[in-house]
Amino acid sequence: MPGDTFDGEYPYTDVGEYVEYRQPSYGEAETLERGREFLALMDGRRSVRQFSDKPVSRAAIDVAIQAASTAPSGAHLQPWRFVITEDPMVKRAIREAAEEEERVNYLDGRMPEDWQRDIARLGTGWRKPYLETVPWIVVLFEERYRQFDDGARGKNYYVKESVGIAAGMFITALHTMGLATLTHTPSPMAFLTKLLGRPGNERPFILFPIGYAADDAVVPALERKRLDEVMIEVDTSTMGTEGFNPVSS
Repeated sequence: MPGDTFDGEYPYTDVGEYVEYRQPSYGEAETLERGREFLALMDGRRSVRQFSDKPVSRAAIDVAIQAASTAPSGAHLQPWRFVITEDPMVKRAIREAAEEEERVNYLDGRMPEDWQRDIARLGTGWRKPYLETVPWIVVLFEERYRQFDDGARGKNYYVKESVGIAAGMFITALHTMGLATLTHTPSPMAFLTKLLGRPGNERPFILFPIGYAADDAVVPALERKRLDEVMIEVDTSTMGTEGFNPVSS
């Protein structure tokens, strides 16, 4: 049964090798303290559009990607690729291609009016100069399927869910290290596949410009939703009853 000492049968079967796992356990006070410290750290995170050209070490990028790659994924297949560049010519090419797509979005009517209305308060536009200012650009690709050397394909599972979790952990790692970023998704993003020489089984997911916030950087004065606006607790008095067959004790 769940919670019993692991006997090699539940919940696993004899399909592979296992190692012991012992998660750190804290008292209630320390648990809350650690959680609140993390909340305070992450509550200071903002999407930045004004960057410094101050260098960022390659080691910092490597650590952030390694941290992101600890994310859970379908069948532990880790269907993501982080493509990184600090090359000025590559960054310029990315900026030019991204701005062309965004110019069409903003000025030629490809972006719906309600979307433009909702993002107006963020001060965004089609020009993306920060793509050349930042020391690093990282493009996260989702691996739609596995491509083997003999030409055969292998299925990946829960790709978008897995890559989305990895993206969140990547942002968290960057912020923890004092770095700033922005989730940039120029639409469409197919130009990134060609420009960065990626195979057809990979699709661009998010473009991350990475650096330090400029000394004079500003961000919109936004407030996040309250806990009671994003969390709902359900018990037997409030849950839906369709298809619910409680087990008698």
